Amino acid sequence: MNAVGTAEAIQSHGWWLASRASGLVALVLITVSVFLGLTMSGKLMRRPGFAKKLLAVHEQTALAGLVAIAVHGISLLGDPWLHPGVAGVAVPFVLGFKTAFTGLGIIAGYLAALLGLSYYVRRRIGARLWRKAHRATVVVYLLGLTHAIGAGSDASAVWFRWWVILTTPVIGGLFVYRVLSGRAKKQARQRAPRPARRVAAPVLEEA
Repeated sequence: MNAVGTAEAIQSHGWWLASRASGLVALVLITVSVFLGLTMSGKLMRRPGFAKKLLAVHEQTALAGLVAIAVHGISLLGDPWLHPGVAGVAVPFVLGFKTAFTGLGIIAGYLAALLGLSYYVRRRIGARLWRKAHRATVVVYLLGLTHAIGAGSDASAVWFRWWVILTTPVIGGLFVYRVLSGRAKKQARQRAPRPARRVAAPVLEEA
């Protein structure tokens, strides 16, 4: 292929390649972020000082994943073949190409942004509410994975299948462990005897 042909190929497929690459990067980063989040919530890493390092990596991978998601959607705007338009990459179930799977991907992107950025306002909304909402990060992973399998160009690649086979059971196992351990702790608190209330001694009135 000569220089002119290469330039034409880059011009016609470059945006699609950029979107494809950033989508895969986003999936990897979200997977790592969810893995770290489940690991920390399940308190599987108890080494002193290690939790802070995990939290830092968890936060950085989540933010990097959001950037990759944004690049994934914006890059499609320049694709001359798909030509989705702003509504196609911003509004779920509008794009005519594999509508269901692309719609789920857009929902996953919005949910990832909402949950990821909520970390910076957790003091305003309250730590308890933030932790409950943060449990939905596994939904982001599932929606993103469904989007990649249904609409991704690499869904049939051997390496992608192995990635799914190796990572999905790990994420699923950590999520089940988190749910079961949370229920066990709740039941233990309910069975724990409550401290007896002190009864005030009666005051005798003077005759």
